[in-house]
Amino acid sequence: MFRNQWKLVSMLLVLLVAAVTVLSGCTKSDAGGNTNAAQGNGGTNEAGADNADAGTANAGSGEPVKLRLTGWGAPDEVAAYKLAIAKFEKAHPNIKVDFQAITADYDTKLTTMVAGNDEPDVAMMESATIAYPLAEQGKFLNLQDYLDNDGEITPDALVPNITYSSEPGNVIGIGPGPETFVLYYNEDVFKDAGLTPPPADPAQAWTWEQFVDVAKKLTVDSKGRNASEEGFDPKNIKQFGINLPTWWGVYSNFIYSNGGDFLSADGKTLGLNQPEAVEALQKLADLINVYHVAPSPLQAKNIPGTNVALQTKKVAMAFDGQWATASLAQSKFHYNVGALPVMKQPVTTVVCGMFSIFKSTKHPQEAWELTKALLDPDASLDMLTAGTWMPSHKDWYTDADKLAKWTENLPSRPSGYKGAVIDVLLNHSHPTPTAYVKNFNKIMDVINPALDKVWLGKQSAKEALDAVAAKAQEQVQGRRDVN
Repeated sequence: MFRNQWKLVSMLLVLLVAAVTVLSGCTKSDAGGNTNAAQGNGGTNEAGADNADAGTANAGSGEPVKLRLTGWGAPDEVAAYKLAIAKFEKAHPNIKVDFQAITADYDTKLTTMVAGNDEPDVAMMESATIAYPLAEQGKFLNLQDYLDNDGEITPDALVPNITYSSEPGNVIGIGPGPETFVLYYNEDVFKDAGLTPPPADPAQAWTWEQFVDVAKKLTVDSKGRNASEEGFDPKNIKQFGINLPTWWGVYSNFIYSNGGDFLSADGKTLGLNQPEAVEALQKLADLINVYHVAPSPLQAKNIPGTNVALQTKKVAMAFDGQWATASLAQSKFHYNVGALPVMKQPVTTVVCGMFSIFKSTKHPQEAWELTKALLDPDASLDMLTAGTWMPSHKDWYTDADKLAKWTENLPSRPSGYKGAVIDVLLNHSHPTPTAYVKNFNKIMDVINPALDKVWLGKQSAKEALDAVAAKAQEQVQGRRDVN
């Protein structure tokens, strides 16, 4: 599910890359340039540090260098990367970048490149699928060494939870655009119902009980009765109080908010069947099957995307990613954003793609300089103002002038944005489980069918997860964020 959701955002990048590919072709990186100390070995910190030191003097000067970059994305993302590449090439006149768009089957095609020893220098990666299998083969440079030695980007200069590590101290990728989860709503629906909208300040966020109470009042049947009134007909609902996508990216927010996790702290035990996670999942399922304020999986098939669903008042509120502001900004209605309701503490899960550097590159420092250019918020300002991405650099949130560039007087940044999105990202964010749960997909292959029964109301969360706990436990291989 995450793959499909995230690809909706990131596939836009592919189309942009495609345009560049047509012009530049699929040229393999040249073999010249400086020596890569880490090439062909296990990618240790020491080797990476050698690269970071050795390449510094050569980036941007000297003999001609060609780098190959692969990625995917929507047209606006591709446009942003074209701009970043153009600025990079202007600043580094000896370096040319072959930007290769892969519009379909990205993971398969990149895997084929790797098998054929035809790897790009820098590549967009997805943590839930291809990144960690390749990292486990030792394919990537350790970017921690570059972060430690770079005078422009340090770990503290980046917003939380956008670096991906195979183990503590070994960063395999850095995300160019963090994404959080929020509560969107139609302002007119609240006004018509005489209800106060959700607070944007996470310190004032609704409790779960307050949220359910409002969702009941905003769920209306065909005869105008809401879900808190006698005679309400749950089989003939014309407006749901909340739209609830049932993929892990959404429900992870509430598992973390309730003090739960996907694994135990030591990584040895499945966490999804523990009381905190089970309670969070059951409360979400109750929105569908007990309170009838969210569409069932069958009803959800008739619910359009967040922007259309809110605009047409098929739903009054919606859980969705920050990226939805891009389409909402283009819709002609009054929408806004509030902080997610809180079970025990305010939390958002941060998800994003990442850029990784293949260890086989002949130009590690130049590849690092390109990665930095791709992370530069100035290069992706159009996407920031459109609402698709958020900056990866922390000072773009804390410096008033930089913050104003991408948040003020923009349809994509409604009045609640600074509290519900920026404050939550900086102070209440949690890494995506794909960043630290080893063997994540195999575990979820067991968990997802069980949760389908929960969303359908056929089993309680406890019954469903207890039934598969032993099988899921067999797939548990530990955490990447602990030694």
